[in-house]
Amino acid sequence: MPELPEVAGLARYLDEQLRGTVLAKLQLVSFAVLKTVDPPYSGLEGRSVTGVRRFGKFICIDTGGVSLVFHLARAGWLRFTDSPADRPLRMGKGHIAARVAFTGPDGPRGFDLTEAGTKKSLAVYVVRDPQDVPGIAALGPDPFAEAFDAGMLAEILGGSSQQIKGLLRSQSVIAGIGNAYSDEILHAARISPFAPAKSLDRASVQVLYDAIHSVLGEALAEAAGKPPQELKDVKRSHLRVHGRTGEPCPVCGDTVREVSFADSALQYCPTCQTHGKILADRRTSKFLK
Repeated sequence: MPELPEVAGLARYLDEQLRGTVLAKLQLVSFAVLKTVDPPYSGLEGRSVTGVRRFGKFICIDTGGVSLVFHLARAGWLRFTDSPADRPLRMGKGHIAARVAFTGPDGPRGFDLTEAGTKKSLAVYVVRDPQDVPGIAALGPDPFAEAFDAGMLAEILGGSSQQIKGLLRSQSVIAGIGNAYSDEILHAARISPFAPAKSLDRASVQVLYDAIHSVLGEALAEAAGKPPQELKDVKRSHLRVHGRTGEPCPVCGDTVREVSFADSALQYCPTCQTHGKILADRRTSKFLK
């Protein structure tokens, strides 16, 4: 799933490519992907793009009073082109969920929103205000917002009995962090993924806050300026524990371990994060404390 650094990279790239262009056509392969009815999506056609912004994991293309917002969900991605196809898409066929074409002084350009797999969660919204998107309205603070400091994080954690891994992934608590970067942040902070949030003392909260900014900041810097087709590989190449089950931890050399869930998994280093304790697989037993 694209997370804050990749979504920020996409938003920046789209802003550079689309600002000042005119949205010429929006095609939907399935009407299920469109989550709004008013204003109509056809009302975007002919409008000039004034900018592209990120809200958590949402991307918003502004056209001066009406915005095209999309969320790539778990298996979605964006395929950009300088030569958008003119032929109409066939409804319900293939991996393309929507196609958007633009015209500008430098010629045509556009992108397809694609989604692999059979479980379709990619979502498109056409709204007058991005806050009209329920997922955006419910977002917690952005990790790079000026108001988000160690004190705010301490307040968030102190009021929650939730395990820290789940809390970091909750978009209503902190916006933009998902499964991969929560693994990376907790590894950098040397915190067990199943530590209760409110059990962290103030020193540990500061370490976690610093890890959030260092891990996401490094990933943001790596994503900056990269075209969409490179962002996934850039992400994978810099992950230290996530997706690296069975490999040596780059910090201590211990074997990276995995805990599997029904539809996802997390990775961690026992030596760095759990004092050498192996966490039980959630599919077959309860977590070891």
